[in-house]
Amino acid sequence: MPNGETIASRARRVLSIEADAVATLGSRLDDNFDRAVQIILQARGRVIVSGVGKSGHIARKIAATLSSTGTPAYFVHPSEAAHGDLGMIQPDDVVIAISNSGATDELLVIVPSVKRMGARLIAMTGRADSPLAQLADAHLDVGVAEEACPLNLAPTASTTAALAMGDALAVVLLEMRGFGAEDFARSHPGGALGRRLLTHVRDVMRTGDAVPVVAGTASFADALLEISRKGMGMTAICEQDGTVAGIFTDGDLRRLLEHERDFRTLAISEVMHRAPKAIGPNALATEAAEMMDRYRISQILVVDGDGKLVGALNAHDLMNAKVI
Repeated sequence: MPNGETIASRARRVLSIEADAVATLGSRLDDNFDRAVQIILQARGRVIVSGVGKSGHIARKIAATLSSTGTPAYFVHPSEAAHGDLGMIQPDDVVIAISNSGATDELLVIVPSVKRMGARLIAMTGRADSPLAQLADAHLDVGVAEEACPLNLAPTASTTAALAMGDALAVVLLEMRGFGAEDFARSHPGGALGRRLLTHVRDVMRTGDAVPVVAGTASFADALLEISRKGMGMTAICEQDGTVAGIFTDGDLRRLLEHERDFRTLAISEVMHRAPKAIGPNALATEAAEMMDRYRISQILVVDGDGKLVGALNAHDLMNAKVI
């Protein structure tokens, strides 16, 4: 290590250089950023992100971030575009070209064709006086004072700055489009976030004969048998019209056993917990999980708008659905 630096101190210097590269971007945002956002919002086509080398890797990530946040985008390699893939770009599209130098030959070869067909061009470079920046409809300055590489050669801080600028662009577009959590979930149906935001109580609750329920006139013994048969650790107690009157759980049983009672003559209505916590079938399953956590309960009843029992679920049901 140079100058007697430790491994950790060198790593901290790298992180400091990259953090500074991102921090300075904000002070350089100007009308060009506004123009870039408006160009994308007004476009009837898609966003094509392009770059070579390390900038190409960043371009792929930016395209992926845009696509998952409400702005359809894809990556096109400029060399492939020059040999036929230019047909993937249409006049209604917007091209984001990324090059730290702003003089990448592969990009400059295809830019005239992009401009000639009528597609708009946003350049993301480290030099406002570069050829690419001068040809662009909007230029995003991602220049850095130095690379984190000790040789000041390997793209490090510059690629971090470009990635951060792409994130800023994607998030602003997300907000301006009114792209919400459910929209995001629809783009991620296979992931944990998608399950959390798209799974409703009705999708995971138990229904019909699987729901433990007894009448308000049931005996204590009958209620215990229902709890044992259905395996949910509780039973709902309902009126004749299906309206929920109460609940009795394993926890209630343990507390009841601490007192001397004649269980042979006991009616479940005498010991049930009235006004139990309940949720509607159209609520998100995550809301049920939050309620169970907040009230420290393991089961929750599902009722309709009239307070009638339509289902039930417990923590195991939520875990099996991978909601929690």
